Amino acid sequence: MMIGYTLMTEQAGPRELVEHAVRAEQAGFDFEVISDHYFPWLTEQGHAPNAWAVLGAIARATERVRLMTYVTCPTMRYHPTVVAQQAATVQLLSDNRFTLGLGAGENLNEHVIGRGWPPVNVRHEMLSEALEIISRLFNGGHLDFTGKHFRVDSAKLWDLPEQRVPVGVAVSGPQSVELFAPSADLMIAVEPDKALCQAWRKAAPDAERIIGQLPICFDRDEEAAVQRAHEQFRWFGGGWKVNSELPGPAAFAAATQYVRPDDVAAAIPCGPDVKPIVDAVTEFLDAGFTDVALVQIGGQHQDEFFTFARDELLPALRGN
Repeated sequence: MMIGYTLMTEQAGPRELVEHAVRAEQAGFDFEVISDHYFPWLTEQGHAPNAWAVLGAIARATERVRLMTYVTCPTMRYHPTVVAQQAATVQLLSDNRFTLGLGAGENLNEHVIGRGWPPVNVRHEMLSEALEIISRLFNGGHLDFTGKHFRVDSAKLWDLPEQRVPVGVAVSGPQSVELFAPSADLMIAVEPDKALCQAWRKAAPDAERIIGQLPICFDRDEEAAVQRAHEQFRWFGGGWKVNSELPGPAAFAAATQYVRPDDVAAAIPCGPDVKPIVDAVTEFLDAGFTDVALVQIGGQHQDEFFTFARDELLPALRGN
C-alpha cells in the first residue's frame, strides 16, 4: 500500500502548503493529494487558496512524490476544457507525476458562480460529459462538442505531456461506480467500503489504484488532539450526501453544533499513538484500497507531524 499526505487547502495558506509538500516528500510519503476549495468547511479552518496555482509551485518544488487533486469539480467553477488545460500543464511541470482526481462537487464551493446547486442526478450527468470532454482533449487535436450541459467550440490543448494524465473519479455508491468506472483510471473514496471496491474492480478490472483518505490528529497531548479535531473536523461525520449539499461554513457549523469531542475521537485517530492510525489504515487495505492519503488536522501542527511520520508512523505502516 502507498501512503500519501493531504495538502489541505482549507487549513493552510499557499506558501505554507508548498512548504508542507516539500516536508512531506522529505519525510518519505509516496504521494500527495490536494483539496480544491473556494471555502473552508468551517470558519475555524480559515483558508482556501487556489489549488491549481499552489500545484504549479509544488510541481517544481518537489522531485519524487506523485501529485493529485482530491478532488476537482470540472462542471461549475471550472469548465472541463479549463480543467483539461490545467491538468496537462501540471503534468508537464511535474515531469509526469500528476493524476487528475475529479468529483461531482459540493455546494460549499460551486455556489459562488450563482447558478444554483443541481440535484445529484444532474451533477452526475454533468460530470459524465466533463469526463468525455477532458478525455477527448487529452487525445489531442481540436474538439467540438455539444452535450446536454456543455458546449465546446474548437478547443485544443497546445501543450500536451508525452505521458497522458491518469484520471480518477470519486464515487460513493453503486450508481456512481456504474457511471464512472468505465471512463476512469482509478477510484477515489473516503470510506473503507469493501463492496464499493469490489463493484469498481468488476466494472473496471484493469484499474490499478483505489485511493482512500483518512483524517488523523497527531499530537503528543491526546486531549489537545481531540479538541483540535473537534474544532476543525467535526463536519467530517456528516457523510457525503449531507456534506455535498450544505452551502457554507455557517451551515456546517449549525449542522454540527451537537457533535461532541468524544464523537469525533471515536471516528478519527487522535493523539500520539501509532496503533490507532495503523488499525484505521488496515481497514482500507482489507477493503481493497491500494493507497491511503492521511490528513493531519491543524494547519499549524504539521512540522511535528512530519517528524512523527518519518520516525514512527511510516515505518509502522510499511511494516504492516
